[in-house]
Amino acid sequence: MNKARVPSLSVFARHETFHPRFGWLKKGFDGACRNPNIFLDDDATVQLGVGKNMVRSIRYWCNAFGLLEDDKPTEFGKALLGKWDPYLEDPASLWLLHWQLLQPPCYATAWSFVFNHFNKLEFTYGDLFHELGEYRDRTITRIADSSLKKDVSCILRMYTEQPTKASSGEESLDCPFTELRLIQLAGDTRHYVFHIGPKQNLPAEVIVYAALVFAHQMYPTARTIPVSNLLYDPGSPGVIFKINEAAICDAIDRVKHQFKELSWADAAGKLQFNFRTADICNLALDILKAYYDEHQGKAA
Repeated sequence: MNKARVPSLSVFARHETFHPRFGWLKKGFDGACRNPNIFLDDDATVQLGVGKNMVRSIRYWCNAFGLLEDDKPTEFGKALLGKWDPYLEDPASLWLLHWQLLQPPCYATAWSFVFNHFNKLEFTYGDLFHELGEYRDRTITRIADSSLKKDVSCILRMYTEQPTKASSGEESLDCPFTELRLIQLAGDTRHYVFHIGPKQNLPAEVIVYAALVFAHQMYPTARTIPVSNLLYDPGSPGVIFKINEAAICDAIDRVKHQFKELSWADAAGKLQFNFRTADICNLALDILKAYYDEHQGKAA
């Protein structure tokens, strides 16, 4: 499920200025299942029913989200879009995709910077562009300002619900990821703010899944991790989902009743997340399966 994808150099502005639109991930995944070369075919625009730039954008997003790897369906893609939630109707799936987008190796460098390293709570487009530029100057060379601007604009459109007047044209159609409400307008159309704290549509199972994946990435042989690491470390669920300690502990409390391997404890004033298993990856996957099995049962 979390098999590492082939590493890549830092990736900017591969989305052709398009955020992932409703139906695009399903369209691209299903197309690749039918024909692994669909994105390279001369008639790709006909097969997918979109313009040439959109074909490239769909290809990029499907690979960046880990639904495809080298244009071939992944186990994650087959599970999510093949069985659990083919039409991404459950917000849990969007949270899972948001998490997957930022997993290493990440093919959306600006996204990784914004959610893992950008420390302002309230900010403007200019703030974000300036600090992304400084990050570029410290770590990467030969990336044009124009590419950074495209990424900043795409991130804000992807996660921020647009005012009615601004969203009248096709180019500013809201993205499904606005449902996560991770970034919101702060009083006017120039200022933005990260929404920190519990998220009503973020299931406990997705939080615990992410916590286990992160713990295994950071400490492969450990059977415990401080909750503070789950909150504040780059790549952690606290940072990527913008949730607080109460949300993480509440999620563990909810899930541990079904999965007895899980618990949390207060050790000398420091909260610890414990998982008594040698196979953390399968436990994390079992938690996701249990969530979707229950959801499908209710839907039926």
